[in-house]
Amino acid sequence: QVQVVESGGGLVQPGGSLRLSCAASRSIFGFNGMGWYRQAPGKERELVATLSNYGPTNYAESVKGRFTISRDNAKNTVYLQMNSLKPEDTAVYYCNAVFRGVNVWGQGTQVTVSS
Repeated sequence: QVQVVESGGGLVQPGGSLRLSCAASRSIFGFNGMGWYRQAPGKERELVATLSNYGPTNYAESVKGRFTISRDNAKNTVYLQMNSLKPEDTAVYYCNAVFRGVNVWGQGTQVTVSS
């Protein structure tokens, strides 16, 4: 079974930083792509950032310049570094991986930005 598990969420003040981790159960080189999504209460799940195994990245306009997606192949892990956090970043963040054309989702990790 292929699984991804998120961690690193928590409570942070506006302007603060968090780093989320997404650990995969197998080499992430075998995935077509990986990314982070988020969903706030009552809102649609939205794309935050995506990453191919060879490096190209895409970001939602709302997080450009503040968030960075990266990976460590040796650790089978994808990261989302979140800086200059805003209250509107508050959401459950989900890791997504595409493996052999099938979407694999993590359980989500809560990020709350509040003073």
